[in-house]
Parts: sequence; structure tokens; C-alpha cells
Amino acid sequence: MAVTRQDAWSEDEDLLLAEVVLRHIRESSTQLAAFEEVGRKLSRSSAACGFRWNSSIRKRYESAVALAKKQKNKRAESTTSRSIPVAVEPIEDVGVEQVAISAPVNGSLEKPKALKKGDLTLNDVIAFLTQYQSNESSKNSVEYEELKQENQQLRQTIEQIKRDKELITQDYKALLTIMDRARKFTRDHPIERTI
Repeated sequence: MAVTRQDAWSEDEDLLLAEVVLRHIRESSTQLAAFEEVGRKLSRSSAACGFRWNSSIRKRYESAVALAKKQKNKRAESTTSRSIPVAVEPIEDVGVEQVAISAPVNGSLEKPKALKKGDLTLNDVIAFLTQYQSNESSKNSVEYEELKQENQQLRQTIEQIKRDKELITQDYKALLTIMDRARKFTRDHPIERTI
């Protein structure tokens, strides 16, 4: 019976950590801030969250991290040229923060659109899943080819070892035959020693 650690990470905790880190990446925040936020929610240290992210979760979400960085760059490009920052209004009762989109300086100030943090479009999700699937299949095919090549090398090594063993066996038998003949010869023809 396998004993599970009481402080082991559950899938829900892993998912929460991944979601928060990806949100922080999209919002140009630091991963350390994400680890601290998750640490508070899960009653774990930020170092434990960072270790968990770097040791196992980040590898599974590489394409999502790339997508989040791309979204961050798009957001940065769209807000850097001629825009003014608009305040962020927290909504107390729902627990969701509204992020206002900046309005252009030279245009009229319209009421900013509010987006929930972490909003993704269906196209983003489809693109992520498609990229994830193609990455997985290409990774699997590369791994398959590497294993196939390694298998071929091992087969060649085994064949070489068999050939070497056969040669050694033949040489050994020849040596035994020579020694047997020499023994018979010395028994039949004793050599006189002179001192």
C-alpha cells in the first residue's frame, strides 16, 4: 500500500498555481508575485510554490507560457503608443478585478471596456490546444526516432559482441588443441636435460 504525503500537491493546486502564474505573465507581473499569491491561498511558502512550478508544472505548460508572453507583448505594444492609463476598479462583492483598457490621448475618452482578469477567447484556447497537440505529437515522434536509433545501435553492439565471442571461442579451442598436442608430444618424446 502506497503512503501519500499529507503535504503532497493535488491536481487542483497545480492547476491553481498554473493559472495564477500565467495570469501574472500576461499582466507583466513577476512570477514571484504569483508564487506569493498562490502561497497565501494554499497556505504554502512562496518558495514551495516556486519549486513546484519550476520542477514539474512549467514543463507541462510551456506552450501556455509562450501564449501568455505573446499576449503580454501585444498588450504592451497597444498601450505604449499614445495612451493614458485608466484606473483599475476592484469589485468587492464578486472578488473579480476589472481592468480598464486605456483610451487614446488624441481621441475622445470613451467609457473603458472592462475585462475580467484571465479572460481568454475561444480562438486563444483552440490555438493553444492545437499547438499543444502538435507539440506533443512532434515530441513523441522525435522521442520515437531517438529510441529507434538507440535500439538499432544496441542491436549492432550485440551483433559485434557475438562475433567477438565466436572468435574468442575459436581461438580458445585452437589453443587447447595446441596444448593437448604439445602434452602428448612431450609424453611420447621426453627431452633429456643436460646440466
